[in-house]
Amino acid sequence: MTVVTNRYLAANYAPVTEELSVLDLPVTGAIPDGLDGRYLRNGPNPITARDAATYHWFTGDAMVHGIRLRDGRAEWYRNRWVRSDAVVAALGEPPVAGEAHGGMDTANTNVIGHAGRTLALVEAGARPVELTDELETVARSDFGGTLQNGFTAHPKQDPDTGELFAVAYHWALPHLQYIVIGADGRVRKVERISVPGAPMVHDMSITERHAVVYDLPVTFDLDRAMAGATFPYRWDPDYGARLGVLPREGTDADVTWFEVEPCYVYHPLNAHDDGERVVLDVIRYDRMFDRDRLGPNDGAPALWRWTLDLASGSATEEQLDDRAVEFPRVDERVVGRPHRFGWAASLSVGEDLGFDGHSVVRYDLATGGTEVHDFGRDRSTGEAVFVPAAPGSAEDEGWVMSLVHDSETDRTDLVILAAGDVAGDPVATVHLPARVPYGFHGNWVPSTGS
Repeated sequence: MTVVTNRYLAANYAPVTEELSVLDLPVTGAIPDGLDGRYLRNGPNPITARDAATYHWFTGDAMVHGIRLRDGRAEWYRNRWVRSDAVVAALGEPPVAGEAHGGMDTANTNVIGHAGRTLALVEAGARPVELTDELETVARSDFGGTLQNGFTAHPKQDPDTGELFAVAYHWALPHLQYIVIGADGRVRKVERISVPGAPMVHDMSITERHAVVYDLPVTFDLDRAMAGATFPYRWDPDYGARLGVLPREGTDADVTWFEVEPCYVYHPLNAHDDGERVVLDVIRYDRMFDRDRLGPNDGAPALWRWTLDLASGSATEEQLDDRAVEFPRVDERVVGRPHRFGWAASLSVGEDLGFDGHSVVRYDLATGGTEVHDFGRDRSTGEAVFVPAAPGSAEDEGWVMSLVHDSETDRTDLVILAAGDVAGDPVATVHLPARVPYGFHGNWVPSTGS
């Protein structure tokens, strides 16, 4: 009898089985006094056994992990499943309030603070899920009755207005939705964006004047869905690849489309206007869900730049680095503006692409230089999040924090690095009481605002 294995259910991809609340965490080094808030991270953590032959990493039940920092202390660590219908059934709890939109009910990809609320997010049309500060599930949210359909995992917050900009999709909608949510947490704008098929649109970009739509060749496969695939999207070489640019207050009729070489992008680093050009720095894959349909395992991605000329209609493509990285981040205060610095997590490259790289890379886009912090052979990092030292501090004056798993101890730490000296020793290491499985996105939510 052949035993089917699935690497997304093994080692540090494997789920943890307990919800914990642990106070007064041990710390090596000194947590900066200015850090007052919560580091939150979301990711898949299946609560019941999954079929190894069909389990897709993107579909596991959501679990949010949080560490509360204040006054130089790590006050608590908590991990909580986000209560979907499947999770409450497994735990024997009552149903969660709010509509599970479009058959999607697993908010396992991102977690943000907005308008005083903590929200767990996922793409493909599900509702956001509101959590308490202590990560208990409140309800599925439609932003006070203003969200028509589902939402996305990757809204972009304008640092000046506090608004959220998003592009959402659902397999049953014949178009995308461009959504703007006010600083008050209510939808103020929804526009249909026409596309020729049903693409998987993981992320989007904004500049000071524009929004950018990624219409790339990973598309919904009805036959795979009918056959029971839990994530029925695949590489479609005939679909084409294009980027749509529209004024932030524009409509479908205002979109200018630019064709690019076929590829896939989960995450842009950032975007900005340069006169009549839009500059996009992105993590680009040559293809996605072609050979491997159970996770992002079709070759290594790298940092690229697209320059879109609105006057001529031309697109220029340039590779900026050749190392395998993912989860790019900038200082949130420069989202949509020219940026100098960016941070990304390295990936391991072998027979399979692994989200267990050992390094954080700091990019200096002004000089083209890089700085690397290597955590060590047995330690692997997730997404690196930048936190400014103060509201008016420089773009790299502050801290970079990420969750780091140690394969020898099978435990996880929250490691805090000095943003201006990424290669140096950690400023502080918060030792967590348990393992945090490899997951997706984290954010710093300060106590003084969202």
